[in-house]
Amino acid sequence: MSTAVAPSRSAVVRTAAPRLALARVGRIAVLVGPLVVLIASLGYPLALAVSRSFTDRDDNYVGTQTWSNALADGAVQKAFVRTLEIAALSTVGCVIVGTFVAFVLAFIPFAGSRFVVRVIEAVVSLPSFLIPLALGVLFGPVGVVSSSTGHRFTFMSSVIGVVLAMIAFYTPFVVRPLLAAFSQFPSAQIDVASSLGAGPLRIAARVILPAVWPALAAAASLVFLLTLNEFGIVLFTGAKDVTTLPMLIYTTSIVGSDFATAAVLATIQLALSLSAYLLYRAVVRRFDTTGA
Repeated sequence: MSTAVAPSRSAVVRTAAPRLALARVGRIAVLVGPLVVLIASLGYPLALAVSRSFTDRDDNYVGTQTWSNALADGAVQKAFVRTLEIAALSTVGCVIVGTFVAFVLAFIPFAGSRFVVRVIEAVVSLPSFLIPLALGVLFGPVGVVSSSTGHRFTFMSSVIGVVLAMIAFYTPFVVRPLLAAFSQFPSAQIDVASSLGAGPLRIAARVILPAVWPALAAAASLVFLLTLNEFGIVLFTGAKDVTTLPMLIYTTSIVGSDFATAAVLATIQLALSLSAYLLYRAVVRRFDTTGA
């Protein structure tokens, strides 16, 4: 009987080996396939843009000459500073407004608070250019408020208008993470602090904010990354004197047909974006308590 069992086991092994090999190939294909698609759709265009930055307008290789000309251009330097300025101001504004709104929604219950939360969530799903268009109807050069006040409020065509539009659109990116953090905050700590005589502002500053600081820092880093690359809001605001790097890339390539200089600017923008993303990831890892 033992001689009959042995061949049967050997046959099972021979049959299972090809199946295991096919399963292994399938797992490799699942991993390699998306990687190949990512390289083809993202890696290649980025590499092409970087390589194009070392050529001139006629696509002739000129080394770092195009880089030197671009970096020495006052318009490029101004756009670089303006991009960082708008991103920083927008991030600060979103943090201030978003923290206040999240505090009110989480700790001061009122009728319709859930509806307000849903509206805030819905804003994120809207195209970003709708915000400056809506604000332009009110505060634009020919807007309702501007026309009724003798054109005294026409700030939508300035840096202030761009920053306000970005704050209006990106504040939900701060509110939502803070609401999630507030929902996990133990209310007993607030009761203890209140029983010890601490006022609302002191409780907020000394008890609540330190506990939700990780969520706030991560949200601020994400907002800075998003505002750094914003194009639609700046374009539809109509601020002609406000030129950021994304806007300069657009005008240089599409309007000026100078793709070499545009490639230099795109590479600079890419470096800024990667730096902001690494900052965001560093903040998330620094405060991550899940071990992820």
